[in-house]
Amino acid sequence: MSTAVSYPGIYVQELPLSTQTISPAPTSITAFVGYTHPWKTSAFNTAVQLFSFTDYQTYFGGLYSSLILTSDVARAVYAFFLNGGNNAYVVGLQPSAQGGTPLQAFGTQSGQIAPVGTITQADIGIQLNGLEPTDYVTMTATVTNLRQKSGSSDYTIFDLVITYGTRVEVYRGVDVTIAKGQPKSLDLLINGISSLVTVQPTSGTSYGTKFASGTAPAPVPIQWTLPVGFSGTFAAGDFLIGPSGSVPVFQENSSLDNVEIFNLLLVPGVADNNILSAALSFAERKRAFAIIDAPANATAFQIPGSALPPIDSFMNPSPTLPLSQNGALYFPYLNTTDPISGQPWAVAPGGFVAGIYAATDASRGVWKAPAGIATSLLGTTGPVSTGLMNDMQQGVLNLDSINCLRSFAGTGTVVYGARTLVAKDTAFAQSKYVPVRRMTLFIEQTLVANLKWVVFEPNDEPLWLAIKSSIEAFLLALFNQQALQGSTPSEAFQVKCDSTTTTPADQQLGIVNIVVAVALLKPAEFVVITISQLAGQTA
Repeated sequence: MSTAVSYPGIYVQELPLSTQTISPAPTSITAFVGYTHPWKTSAFNTAVQLFSFTDYQTYFGGLYSSLILTSDVARAVYAFFLNGGNNAYVVGLQPSAQGGTPLQAFGTQSGQIAPVGTITQADIGIQLNGLEPTDYVTMTATVTNLRQKSGSSDYTIFDLVITYGTRVEVYRGVDVTIAKGQPKSLDLLINGISSLVTVQPTSGTSYGTKFASGTAPAPVPIQWTLPVGFSGTFAAGDFLIGPSGSVPVFQENSSLDNVEIFNLLLVPGVADNNILSAALSFAERKRAFAIIDAPANATAFQIPGSALPPIDSFMNPSPTLPLSQNGALYFPYLNTTDPISGQPWAVAPGGFVAGIYAATDASRGVWKAPAGIATSLLGTTGPVSTGLMNDMQQGVLNLDSINCLRSFAGTGTVVYGARTLVAKDTAFAQSKYVPVRRMTLFIEQTLVANLKWVVFEPNDEPLWLAIKSSIEAFLLALFNQQALQGSTPSEAFQVKCDSTTTTPADQQLGIVNIVVAVALLKPAEFVVITISQLAGQTA
C-alpha cells in the first residue's frame, strides 16, 4: 500500500512480515473409543475432551467391574493419565441392544444364599439396594454358625455374612422359620438396615428355609444380570458396526471426525479385524497413529496341549490383522490390581503405551522411540503369565512387527518394541519404526495447520519465497533440537517452492506445489558390541 504524501520530508511505512511463524502441532492428544459406564456417561457418541482421570469420572462415571460389561476404556484412560498422558478425547459408545429403562429394570434380580442341594424349600430371594450392576464386585452371602432351634432337629438358626468388595455386613441369630415381619425374621434383621441388599420370601409370608445338615454351605457368589436385551461383551455387530456394515464413529462428520486434531487413536481391548480395519483407515485419514491391543487370549508362543493362539499367528504367515503404516501392535496384557475389588485384573496394554508416548514426547520429542528401559510403566505388576518371554522368543515376535512389554530385574515393566504394523514389508521401509512414522505425521500436521494463510494469496515468486522461508525456519528449529539426521541443515532437510515446482499451468489452476524432504532419525534397535582379547600383551 502506498503512502499519501503532501509535504516535503521523510515518511515511514511499516510493512507486514512476508513470512509466517510455524507453531509445532501437538503430538500426543489421544482419542479413546469404546464402552463407557452405561448409566453414568453424560453423552454417548460424542467426543469429550479430558485433561485428567477426574474429568473422566465426571463425564463417564469412572472405573467399574462387571461379569458382563468390561471397562477397557476406563482402565485405558486411567493408565494413560497415570503414565504421563495429559490430553485426551473419549467417545463413549452405547450398545445398540441396550434396554430402555435399565435403572428401573435393575434391582429386581434375585440370588441364592446357598446351593439348592442344601436347602429343603425354596431359596430366599435377595435383591440389591440400588447398587448398579456396573459397580459389580463379587457379592457373597455366607451362612455360618449353624445351630438348632430348641425342639427342632433341623438347623434353622444361623449367622449371615454378606460381603461386597471390601464392605462386610454380619447378621446374627437369623431364624428362617419365623414368618415375614415378625421379630427375628430375616427381613426385619436386614431390610432397612443393610446398605447392600433386601430380602423377601420367594413365596408366601414365611421363609421356611432350613438346613438339613449341620455343615454350613460354601459361599456362593450372587451374580446380578443387566436388563434383558443388553449386550455387554464385545461383539462387532453390537459394538460399533451400523446396519450398513459401516462403523459410525469412524465415518465422516462424526463427533470424533470433527475434532480438528488428535494424534493417537485407541479402541481399548478390541481385537476384531472389522473394527481395527475401520480404526486404522480413520487414523490414516486424520493423520493419526493407532495403538492396537493384542488379543487378550494370545500367548507369547505355542503352549503344548493348549488351544490358546500364539500371538505371531495373527501376523504370520499371512497377516490376519489389518496392516497400516499408521499403527503398531502391543503385546501382552498387563497384570494390575482392580481398585474396586482389590483382586488381580488383566488390562489391555494400549492405555499404558499411550501414556508412555505422551511422556516421551514431552521429555525427549516425538522423534524419540517410546520404548526402552526408561519407559517404566506405572500401575502394573508385570505381563500376564501367558505373555512372559525370553530374548530369543521376543526376537521372533519382533520380526513379526509385534511390540512386546517386558519386565527386567531392577527396571520393572517397560515397553520394549517400536515397530509399526508394516515393519517387515519392504514396500514400507521408510515407515518401519514408530518414531519415524509419527515424526512424519507430526511434520504433516504442523504444515497443514500452519499454511492456511497461503490460501488466496497471489500465487507468484513473493509467496513462494515466503512459504520456503517459513518452512525452513521450522525445520531448522527441529535440526537444532537434534531431531533430524545430518551434520548440517542442508543434509537434514530441503524445501523447494519456486517456478520448478509450480508451473504456469499450476498457477492458472490456483495450485502452489511445495516439496519438503527431511532426513529422519531411526532408533538404534540393535546394539552390537565386538570384544577382542589382545594376546601376548604385558600389563
